[in-house]
Amino acid sequence: MRAEYDAPAKNGRIIAMKVGLVGLGRMGSGIAERLRAAGHDVVGYDADAARSQVGSLRELVAALTPPRVVWLMVPAGGATQALVDELAGLLSASDTVVDGGNSYYRDSVRRAAQLAQRGIDFLDAGTSGGVWGREAGFCLMVGGPKAAFEAVEPLLRALAPPGGYAHVGPAGAGHYAKMAHNAIEYGLLQAYAEGFSLLNASEYDYDLSRLASLWNHGAVVRSWLLELAERALSADARLESLRGFVEDSGEGRWAVQEAVERALPLPVITLSLFQRFASREENAFANRFIAALRREFGGHAVRES
Repeated sequence: MRAEYDAPAKNGRIIAMKVGLVGLGRMGSGIAERLRAAGHDVVGYDADAARSQVGSLRELVAALTPPRVVWLMVPAGGATQALVDELAGLLSASDTVVDGGNSYYRDSVRRAAQLAQRGIDFLDAGTSGGVWGREAGFCLMVGGPKAAFEAVEPLLRALAPPGGYAHVGPAGAGHYAKMAHNAIEYGLLQAYAEGFSLLNASEYDYDLSRLASLWNHGAVVRSWLLELAERALSADARLESLRGFVEDSGEGRWAVQEAVERALPLPVITLSLFQRFASREENAFANRFIAALRREFGGHAVRES
């Protein structure tokens, strides 16, 4: 069922905002759709001209009314930094840049300081929900100035389900929270994968999809991930169409590096990261299971068998 979208109201009237959205891939297109459905005006720009409403970042900024809001949904690293550098020369004081991608939190702290020199606010918005966020809503963990957070709150409320967004601290706090979130995800995926691998290796001819469904009715291990497992296994009972090659998109590595720096034991998360490295040398059922679930919740690419 399609989710309902409610824009915030003030004095009985809907507060509509105009926002520039850079990056119209899987997540970005879902964000644009939810915002538009809530009554907000979205100007989209993407490196793929077929997706764009404007021809350049300069044209996107020109289409917005000050104080402007530009929301980035692009890959972490160089792509995000190049956009921040360009926006620094195009935006004005009191404008806001929101990075909704999976950036490294230390980069976000540095970018916030870079833009602050020009009076431009920067919000790092850890965004969870994958390809399902379009319908179910996105969970948003936002770091940065509280006043800037409050200024873009109509957008956040439109994107998130009830109770699904929060200001979690100063610059970097949003992406740090998302790093921890994804590290937990690594561990959960590995635990489910190993349990189902045990079932798959037994002498019993289990219907794995049926077990996933069963466990979601009152079992301690019930979860949305198990719902996705049921979906994936119902389409391919032994996941034989996939290769057990599992990518890592950065957050797991950053979490382990952070743990080392803080002398903090994270054995499960660390081993789950190393297991992803090991997956690139074999085709185990457990790795096919993780690849299948990453495709289900995030639309991540998989390698066919």
